[in-house]
Amino acid sequence: MVKSMFSGIAGLRAHQQKMDVIGNNIANVNTYGYKSSRVTFKESIYQTTSSSSDGGDVYGGTNPSQVGYGSQVGTIDLMFSSGAYAPTDSATDCMIDGEGFFILGEKGMSTEIDTEDPVGISEEMSKFKLSRVGNFNFDGGGYLVDGSGNVVYGYKYGTDGNLDTENLVPMTVPRVDTEGNIVADGDTTGTPMKLNSISISKNGEITGTGPDGKTVTVGVLALANVPNPNALEKSQGPYYSIRENTGEVMPFEPTQGTTGQILNFGLEMSNVDLAKEFSDMITTQRGFQANTRIITVTDEMLEELVNIKR
Repeated sequence: MVKSMFSGIAGLRAHQQKMDVIGNNIANVNTYGYKSSRVTFKESIYQTTSSSSDGGDVYGGTNPSQVGYGSQVGTIDLMFSSGAYAPTDSATDCMIDGEGFFILGEKGMSTEIDTEDPVGISEEMSKFKLSRVGNFNFDGGGYLVDGSGNVVYGYKYGTDGNLDTENLVPMTVPRVDTEGNIVADGDTTGTPMKLNSISISKNGEITGTGPDGKTVTVGVLALANVPNPNALEKSQGPYYSIRENTGEVMPFEPTQGTTGQILNFGLEMSNVDLAKEFSDMITTQRGFQANTRIITVTDEMLEELVNIKR
């Protein structure tokens, strides 16, 4: 009977953890870019009361007898299905229509990409944060940043007019000198150019209109391709950290690989299915309730046992 008490307690703990996950999913039903989690249970340890045996000349074989000790949480998995498109009024708001992730980090984290060394690229990529939330804007220093001030990374066009996909750099507006001439990349003596009518195309190219009315290209957003996104580790806010078992994380231009294309003037909604969460809540509540009955009934049986001798 004591075993059933332990089983009931184990069941209560498992169902409480599942309810914690369900509660977090429901709390984030309107959080942009949020990916819901699910809980799976597994059986707890077993006590073998008798082992199996082979049959002999007289008697046949016997099967083992085992008593379990309840359930426990097996896994808590991230569900990376895409959320719906939520229109906004900001031209720099972006949603990824695909499986990629925005690449964000601190200033000065530019990385050279050796396409022949994917392992080295993945190690370099582990320094960055990944996100599905594209609430971007240009700050006073001309950097494209998200709502928390993290710098967005991508590719710049070289002097030959070709996109330099071998260097992952911060997305910054061109800087101009006192006469309004664009200075070379890396020259911090100028001031950020004031851009109007900023737009982001499906392939991630950021353009705007300069003071002279000419179109100015800022660069192209880079998207990370993660072979196993379920191995990513959530951190504070909408960010994911690259850990072991994610596979070789590689940066791509949008529309390449499985990263997907960019949809601007909108953000990705949470992928929480409220109907599913509420139905899971009901079954979890009933499961919790059933486990409390195990404890209650076991206690009553122990009471009867104690009352045999009075």
